[in-house]
Amino acid sequence: LTKPKGKIDVVLDTDTYNELDDQFALSYMMKNSDKLNVKALYAAPFLNDKSVSPKDGMEKSYDEILKLLTLLKREDLKSVTFKGSEIYLTDEDTPVLSPAAEDLAKRAMDYTPEKPLYVIAIAAITNVASALLMKPEIRDRIVLVWLGGNALHWHDNHEFNLFQDIVGARVALGCGAAVVLVPCMGVVDAFATTAPELRENLLGKNALCDYLCNYTISECSGHKKIACWSKPIWDVTAIGWLLDGRFMQDEIIQSPIPEYDHRWGQDKRRHVIRYVYHINRDALFADLFAKLTAD
Repeated sequence: LTKPKGKIDVVLDTDTYNELDDQFALSYMMKNSDKLNVKALYAAPFLNDKSVSPKDGMEKSYDEILKLLTLLKREDLKSVTFKGSEIYLTDEDTPVLSPAAEDLAKRAMDYTPEKPLYVIAIAAITNVASALLMKPEIRDRIVLVWLGGNALHWHDNHEFNLFQDIVGARVALGCGAAVVLVPCMGVVDAFATTAPELRENLLGKNALCDYLCNYTISECSGHKKIACWSKPIWDVTAIGWLLDGRFMQDEIIQSPIPEYDHRWGQDKRRHVIRYVYHINRDALFADLFAKLTAD
């Protein structure tokens, strides 16, 4: 649970087509290649108004990952981009088989507690939980940085990444793996931007920045239907935790229990995790914009 030093190996589990913040997170990760050695990318399932099923959401996310890799000029990573689960976990003992889960289960076995694989998860946790069920021994060989759930002080825990697969969340947070939990409402919702800020810092810088800026403004303007809006770029924070201690504050706590009634359960006998409780919004956005606009 100690923040890593030096260059580390990472994989990213993402529902990239679900919401625009995944595109920012994936791009930010690629732009930090001096610290993050990307080994694989996994498409995660999702179901909302952008998909007709978890499988459809996963396949659209897979295609979006490939599109972004082209914009990022990282065609080399397309061969290690894997399709993930087509359904969510149905119980806490049975994995959902997929190329992504199988790759993670196999890949993580090459690591050790002293040199772990960092798993950045910014979606429903199905792929990661399935890998943990397939190969329980990888729990000591990975560090899971998951953006999921709401803050412990929030009035409920009905957050998209969590409520899609509560079973998977219970597996991931209950297996004893090293976890860095990055909660949404009450913590990461502070990491929000606006159309004027995006235009000022991204528009016209390069093809990737134009895509991210225009896509964000188009999505938010269409959905929010108000002239003055802000949009949290949630998933970037999971990348940010691995990069610089200035970007957020955290603490060690007992691993909370995702309950089926959308509440956090507590048990003082549980193993510990690292819990992020504050985002330094300005410092992280400054770094994000600088990295995205760099050649």
